[in-house]
Amino acid sequence: LIAPFHPPRRSRSPLPATLRRASRIVAKSASLLPGPRISNPASQRRGTAAGMAAAVAACSTARAGLGLKTCLHGLVASPRLLAPLQTAARRLSEAAGVGRAGARVSMALRSGIVGLPNVGKSTLFNALVENGKAQAANFPFCTIEPNVGVVAVPDPRLGVLSGLTGSQRTLPATVEFVDIAGLVKGASQGEGLGNKFLSHIREVDSVVQVVRCFEDNDIVHVSGAVDPTTDIDVINLELALSDLSQIEKRMERLGKSRSKDPQARSREEAEAAALARISEALLAGRAARSVELSEEEAPLVAQLCLLTAKPIIYAANVAETDLADPSSNPHVSAVRQLASSEGAECVVVSAQVEAELCELGAEDRAGYLEELGVAEGGLAGLVQATYRLLGLRTYFTSGEKETRAWTIRAGMTAPQAAGVIHTDFERGFIRAETISYDDFVASGSYAAAKEKGLLRAEGKEYTVQEGDVMLFRFNV
Repeated sequence: LIAPFHPPRRSRSPLPATLRRASRIVAKSASLLPGPRISNPASQRRGTAAGMAAAVAACSTARAGLGLKTCLHGLVASPRLLAPLQTAARRLSEAAGVGRAGARVSMALRSGIVGLPNVGKSTLFNALVENGKAQAANFPFCTIEPNVGVVAVPDPRLGVLSGLTGSQRTLPATVEFVDIAGLVKGASQGEGLGNKFLSHIREVDSVVQVVRCFEDNDIVHVSGAVDPTTDIDVINLELALSDLSQIEKRMERLGKSRSKDPQARSREEAEAAALARISEALLAGRAARSVELSEEEAPLVAQLCLLTAKPIIYAANVAETDLADPSSNPHVSAVRQLASSEGAECVVVSAQVEAELCELGAEDRAGYLEELGVAEGGLAGLVQATYRLLGLRTYFTSGEKETRAWTIRAGMTAPQAAGVIHTDFERGFIRAETISYDDFVASGSYAAAKEKGLLRAEGKEYTVQEGDVMLFRFNV
């Protein structure tokens, strides 16, 4: 039985009403699908928790850059229900602070930190969060939940711009990291936290897999011996098994579909063909992200949130003695080779060293790093690699009040980039006065750049480039 969703009756927020409508539409759709029916009239009327979750998931997927209509298509059995569900889900997005409801802080994309027990995963997460707070004390960094932290993306360009424009404060771009509970062998069959663990991974946009590359007799390894490639295989196998289960269920549903709409049938056939290729790859030991998908197939497959489709970084956790020359550690070499074969990234970091650095002042930190034979810790590289992996870009706004780095997806246009600041900027966009970071620094000021003819007026079709310094003109 699916428990009915009961939103608060007297909430002033538009969110509960929108959730009710979205989940009610999904519940109605569920009654048209093959399989178990929602027989409880109250559940049909109010909507279900499952329906609500489906609508929320669709909104989240749409936030990641896919069309909302495409994301919602797989949730409904009848095309006539798609339009009202699309409207309800859009209102849900707006009520949650996304879309056209007003100001948006930035693109809240998440990277999940995963690993077997006792590999240094939580130590690394705690160091990331504490280091982020230290890097930008004037930014409202916080731990959103006990296991979610917002971390600054190190960027020396911010300080330079802030100095040139005399800004009162400097705000960096950010990435959210999620500390996901340790995985054990058999998670796909419910061992350990099982499905709860896998569902947490399904909610993030990329994965940082921490692997143990250090020897320490005081810290017991779950398998009895340090072997990072085996650890990686254990986790990747569990993710693949979960994906195969998801694909099997979806293929059964597609096989039972009796849609008479030619376009719907065409989409279902394209999705089935793509899932068949992904299933074949998974059975051959390859991840879903290794399968090339067409422009039509990609959004159809994305709605399943396959775990092995997510981009991945392997964080090789080493002892402090290996930081100066990680290549001398055979475990690191093995992880790097594996990452290269998968087209993934590998970052070397010492979670213990990073935890100790968080407790030191600036001078002591520099001295400690010098003793270790390194110029900086590994956290900056990990955060930057995660930022790149998510396909993100940075543009800047800079003035007397503040200099700020804004996060956008690669390929966004000037109006879309303006909308990250506030949706009014996108709605009333006129032009964007734009200059590259290098040209701005060489000029020294907006006035000097304008005199030299380096300040460009870009229109609605302009694709924002990495490091652009922008001033938006709009009228609402």
